[in-house]
Amino acid sequence: MPIALAACKKGWSVLEMSGLTMGTSYNIVAVDHSRNVDQAELQAAIDNSLALVNRQMSNWDSGSEISIFNAASTPGSMKVSADLAHVMQAAAEVNAATGGSFDVTVGPLIDLWGFGAGRTRNDMPTDAEIARAMACCGQSDALRVEGQRLHKMRPEAEVYLSAIGKGYGVDRVASVMSDFGIKDYMVEIGGDLYTAGTNPDGQAWRVGIETPQSHNRGVQQVVGVSGMGMATSGDYRNFFDYEGKRYSHIIDATTGRPVTHSTASVTVMTENAMLADAWATALLVLGTERGLQIANDRDMAALFIDRSGQSGDNGFATTASDRFKALAV
Repeated sequence: MPIALAACKKGWSVLEMSGLTMGTSYNIVAVDHSRNVDQAELQAAIDNSLALVNRQMSNWDSGSEISIFNAASTPGSMKVSADLAHVMQAAAEVNAATGGSFDVTVGPLIDLWGFGAGRTRNDMPTDAEIARAMACCGQSDALRVEGQRLHKMRPEAEVYLSAIGKGYGVDRVASVMSDFGIKDYMVEIGGDLYTAGTNPDGQAWRVGIETPQSHNRGVQQVVGVSGMGMATSGDYRNFFDYEGKRYSHIIDATTGRPVTHSTASVTVMTENAMLADAWATALLVLGTERGLQIANDRDMAALFIDRSGQSGDNGFATTASDRFKALAV
């Protein structure tokens, strides 16, 4: 999770708000230059915007739009909100750009490998079990978005938006901040964030990228972020070991198995938090070699951190895309 480093300066009203959403927490720091913002009113608007995102996209709410869509047992289509259609279209575009490695229908594989809610395992699923789970996946074959209609071509297909929905929630809160006339702020939900303007010291918001270690929280690199979304995806918090090998919750939908490359985390900075969220996961699935090529082809700011026993930097080596290098100067 990126660690937000916010400064304070006397003479301005600094608003700090926090709460729970999407199974995690949110934190907001904003500069109210006018001192006219009603913080209670702003907090209520933020909570309402997040509640709406949950009603649209939460798999935990049986009455949400996505849960109703998932519950359909036959092929067909459903009219959804413009917000959900927007997120699904973005997910489809990332899926296509990664050859299917990013996939919002990968839930059955996540459950099979013991990374779903209330599930654990410390052994290997069989090839037959993996094949059965993969038969339920496949975003490009199972789903289609046309305007505000979401089509299900496979009756068993279900959508899980955990790798893109949280980022979208950040963007919705950022929109609320703008509606209240706030120009300098940082919004963070579970490590995904968006910043605008400057911190109370008049500088870009300083954000720490975590060193990808399960046993120790440290900062690998600090970057200045302004007017961009940022997200980090890593394999070092949710995993199990079997016969001396690590299996993480980062599943490649094209193989049905956890990734095996040495890339431990990927941080992406882009135009909004929704895309940063999706691309951080997508590039981690792909790994540094393939992911770096895509990031450079798309002029995307991405930082890859790989495990490296030969590295003097706490056992890790970093690789930055061209755009990340330019922004980090």
